[in-house]
Amino acid sequence: MSERTPLLSPPTIDAEALGHEERAVASEVGNVSKVTPSASHSSVTFTISLLLLGVFVANAEGSIVLAAYGRIASDFNDLDNASWLVTSYVLAVSVTQPMYGKLSDIFGRTRMMLVAYTIFAVGCAICGTGQSLLGVIIGRVVAGVGGGAMTSLVSIIITDMVPHREIASWRSYVGVVATAGRASGGPIGGYLTDTIGWRWSFLGQVPPIALAFLLIWLLIPNRRSPGTDSIARSLSRIDFAGSFLLASTILLFLLPLEVAGKHVPWTHPMIPSLFIASLLVLALFMAVEIRWAREPLMPVRLLLSRNVLVPNTVMFCQAAAQLGMMYTVPIYFQLASGVSSAVAGAHLLPAVVGVTVGGLFGGFVTTRSTCYRTILLIATACSSTSYLLLVLHWGTSPTFWESLYIIPGGFGNGLVLSVSFVVLTAKISPSDMASVCSSFYMTGNIGTAVGLATTSAITKELLRRGLHRQLAGYPDEDAIFDGATASIDFIFSLDEPVKKAVIRAYVNSLKFAHMGNLAFAMVAFLTSLLV
Repeated sequence: MSERTPLLSPPTIDAEALGHEERAVASEVGNVSKVTPSASHSSVTFTISLLLLGVFVANAEGSIVLAAYGRIASDFNDLDNASWLVTSYVLAVSVTQPMYGKLSDIFGRTRMMLVAYTIFAVGCAICGTGQSLLGVIIGRVVAGVGGGAMTSLVSIIITDMVPHREIASWRSYVGVVATAGRASGGPIGGYLTDTIGWRWSFLGQVPPIALAFLLIWLLIPNRRSPGTDSIARSLSRIDFAGSFLLASTILLFLLPLEVAGKHVPWTHPMIPSLFIASLLVLALFMAVEIRWAREPLMPVRLLLSRNVLVPNTVMFCQAAAQLGMMYTVPIYFQLASGVSSAVAGAHLLPAVVGVTVGGLFGGFVTTRSTCYRTILLIATACSSTSYLLLVLHWGTSPTFWESLYIIPGGFGNGLVLSVSFVVLTAKISPSDMASVCSSFYMTGNIGTAVGLATTSAITKELLRRGLHRQLAGYPDEDAIFDGATASIDFIFSLDEPVKKAVIRAYVNSLKFAHMGNLAFAMVAFLTSLLV
């Protein structure tokens, strides 16, 4: 059994009966005469079941941090830079996820999954023991390097093992577990933060990942075939230069969004210079991929084809809008209602329910219909409605119904995740499948990073203006401004009139930041017309 063959070995068919592309794939995996068709239902069920614990933890991790980031940053008196706790992880995932697709082609899906589990656990341990916000952010980067594979490789394994029309259905089952992780992560992370401390939100993820590692290592062993390439030769096929340039492109784009308004004004020459540098490095990245990369990280011919570009664009915009919204929900309810971190994290549940229903509905409908354009238009319209409701109705006295406004956004996001993946893989050759699947997740993760940075930038700029307006004439205005942007605890320690003024400024900034999310959702809607 080679690491480049599927995890389980169902009946085989003669390669002479296959076309040129299928024979090429057979040759690439070191078995020219045989190619593995779809695995049996029981084989798929067994394999995917073993991977579900990792899927659960990887998805719980995201909502854990969303529920706790305000407290973490406040403990280090650096609330203004709290978004880096999420952005750093997403950036690491975005850069390494495509590499896992290629590495799994070379070394095998299972071995790379075990590597990812190990790196993720180390990153969580670093976060849990970090002594500064920078230390925690470094841990988030390490965890992101591992987390990049914990969901995407599962989807690649599914495409290896099942017929195309069943992909969405199987992914919807995995989506249920992922949703359970996201649903439980917020309340669990908030509860741990309120009781024994936020550090255990990270340290508590290490034992289940160790268990997942052990199960896969024992039950799905891998062996390298004698005829496979050496490690050095295999590594020479990895596009490390492309990975570095991609990371630089994303970082140069995100930096001005993060520093403008606080460290330097938006009019400072550094801001447009960083955006221009991002475009130049992007051009260099594409040149490397086209001309020099032996096996490109992201083959440009795929990225620019309509079959890949359109669903990836929809995914990018939808992910940007959804995480931008999710980022604001916990801190909104903490400030406007004065609730604990656990309760604030629980307010993410309606969106998670929406994602679950949307994902299951997408899996159901794509097995019975190919009207993908109509489905995506409905999905993006639902999301747009959700963000519009938040702009119109968020205020300083939240009601129960405001928690439900995010359900349509979650439903639309779940539907897009399910259906756009099917659109993406419908006309892709097997030899390109791993790279294309990884590109889909990379696009979504870059979208979340851009959406989060955009929402954070809009919020900080509106907050800066709102605080100066609300605090005009108050003694110690500058000290109040600095404290309010550094710690949630400081806000609640203020005298009542000042506290209300600061909270009003915060809520308004969070409210109107959803205009950016609405814009992303509308672009996704318009792009869906091209499917």
